[in-house]
Amino acid sequence: MTVGVNPVIADMILDSLFSGAAWTPPAASYVQLHTGDPGVAGTASVSSYATRTVLAWSPSAAGSKSISAPVTITASWAGASPETISHVSYWDSPAGGTFIISDQLVAAVTVITGSPVTIPSLTAPVSPVAA
Repeated sequence: MTVGVNPVIADMILDSLFSGAAWTPPAASYVQLHTGDPGVAGTASVSSYATRTVLAWSPSAAGSKSISAPVTITASWAGASPETISHVSYWDSPAGGTFIISDQLVAAVTVITGSPVTIPSLTAPVSPVAA
């Protein structure tokens, strides 16, 4: 399984932390839906509904960052029906841009035409964290 931080982003963060290299974090983050593991580039198994949605985040705690409220991806599903969303990827842009991190949903979401897609929670984990 390849879910996790984009290796390029991980290297930039580590170089910034330990070598003083300049790194500018993304100004915003966007979620993209996937029907399977997004892969190392975040581009595999993209949902038929490929529009990314901007996210609002709560402050980080214990090596994890969570969205501040449930997010409705679309008010009326217009992708393939039915489709099961099992993974997400996070990006720095609504189109194109840089893949940041991916994760598997705690519970897959099956959507059908005309239904809204609400994801109750999302996290961007970094692990392990020393305890």
